[in-house]
Amino acid sequence: MKNQKGFTLIEMMIVLLVISVLLIITVPNIASHNSKINTKGCEAYMKMVEAQVQSYKMDKKTTPTFQQLYDGHYLKSSEAACPDGTNIEITSDGTVQKSAS
Repeated sequence: MKNQKGFTLIEMMIVLLVISVLLIITVPNIASHNSKINTKGCEAYMKMVEAQVQSYKMDKKTTPTFQQLYDGHYLKSSEAACPDGTNIEITSDGTVQKSAS
């Protein structure tokens, strides 16, 4: 049994311990940033929709609805919601804001 190569049980347990510690440190950190990521994503989506509203207004001289933006190929979806599910609306002056309801 000379020259057998491989890991001992102790070496394997140390590797698993190191991996476990890294996971214990990183998973809660990622989970706590989830709400910040959703908020930033919604803000970015609202700015993009507002830019498309301005583009539509320059082309058609009227404030559009989400369906009109979708029909005119300004948006890929006619849904009036952020990717995280927050409802948004286009006001009469063309700004985009979160819905009250």
